[in-house]
Amino acid sequence: MLTRVDKPLCRRPKLSNSPPSLVPPSLLRVNKIALRDRILDQLRNELALQTQAALISREEAISEESKPENQYDMHSQEAAYLAEGQARLAAEIAANIVLYEGMSVPAIPADGLVVLGAAVAVEHGGSRTWYFIGPRAGGLELELDGIALLVLTPQSPLGRELLGKRVGDSVRVQTRSGFVTHRVAEIC
Repeated sequence: MLTRVDKPLCRRPKLSNSPPSLVPPSLLRVNKIALRDRILDQLRNELALQTQAALISREEAISEESKPENQYDMHSQEAAYLAEGQARLAAEIAANIVLYEGMSVPAIPADGLVVLGAAVAVEHGGSRTWYFIGPRAGGLELELDGIALLVLTPQSPLGRELLGKRVGDSVRVQTRSGFVTHRVAEIC
């Protein structure tokens, strides 16, 4: 579960009399590069676990002990199905890793738009929640600098609504209990 914090994630240095959009991009990218690296670390850990699980299931499926004892014994076949599913999941995670490794992390000015690679703070009901708009791996929860973030994809209802929005814009998302309105509080 995500912890909601009002702590800033975007570090925008105060430059003498410079508008926020003129802050050097290198100063805005530091946290998001660390964020992308954290996502990659988590995906690599998941890949290792799924690969190991697929290998164990495969060994179980082909093991001498798994041979059917009668026509109703499906243990070997069930283990094979499990191994196949885990191998597919591992392949999907590997594809996610490739996408994140090749993903540029855009420097977004304070008055910019939500785009792929943006970190977005959304307020609803007096609390603030941080999201990272990523190409895949939606639902991945992580923490950076003491702030909990959730990865959203453009295919998710909230991710789709956030794309192209600016700070101060509102988005409405359908939930089980009806429509919920969120306000974009910060983008970086």
